[in-house]
Amino acid sequence: MPIVSKYSNERVEKIINELMDVLIKEETSPDLALMCLGNTLTSVISQIPQEQQQAIVTNFTQALENSIK
Repeated sequence: MPIVSKYSNERVEKIINELMDVLIKEETSPDLALMCLGNTLTSVISQIPQEQQQAIVTNFTQALENSIK
């Protein structure tokens, strides 16, 4: 069963492209890009109620692992 998102593919792709544009403009290496994105994720996750954070991290980690298989 496919996963249905409440966000349009166009909106998601636009945001991804904008994030990538910044990383390219700044000429970031892969490790610096991952560090910056990781810090951004931590900041976003900290805005979620604490009792939900672990589940979000677990689901995100699983989705990330699945995306590179």
